[in-house]
Parts: sequence; structure tokens; C-alpha cells
Amino acid sequence: MLTSQWDTAVRTAALDSIEFYQKSISPRKGFDCSHRILYGSQSCSAYVKHLLVRQSLLSAMKLSTQRFQTCSRASQVLKSQKTAAGFRCIVIPCCIPL
Repeated sequence: MLTSQWDTAVRTAALDSIEFYQKSISPRKGFDCSHRILYGSQSCSAYVKHLLVRQSLLSAMKLSTQRFQTCSRASQVLKSQKTAAGFRCIVIPCCIPL
């Protein structure tokens, strides 16, 4: 029982945080998720939100970490492609090296 309450509390907090990020922070930062730009798929926040609803918490955490690593590599690819154009990525959670 305690485990399911903990699981529910963590999921709720994570989903609420993602919702806040998507509505309040993401629209103001001026750029999209590197993974989404490079591969044309969901943004990292949408992907993690999807995982939290459909996967076990442990699986969602593992897959989220893998996604952030892939996004970090995508950011590096985009930086190398756009350096000549003056593109500068600021550090965001999905772009930092893990």
C-alpha cells in the first residue's frame, strides 16, 4: 500500500511539473527540444509524460534518462550544424550531458 501511494505521489508530482513546464516555461524559452527538431518526434517533455502514464515508474525513469542522453547528443549535432549560423544553445535539462 505504501509503495502504491509513493508511486502515485511521484507520478503526480512529475506530471504536474511537466504540465507547468509545458505551459509556463517552454513557450517562453524560444526554442524546441533538440530531439524533436532533429528527429521530428515528440519533445522530451511530451515523451516523458507519455511514459509516466503508460509505463511502470522504474521503467519510465530508465527510459527518460535514455531519452535525455539521446537529446543531449541531438543538441550537439544541431550545434555543429548551426555553428556557422550563430546558433547557441542554452543549457536545459534535456541537453545537459548525462
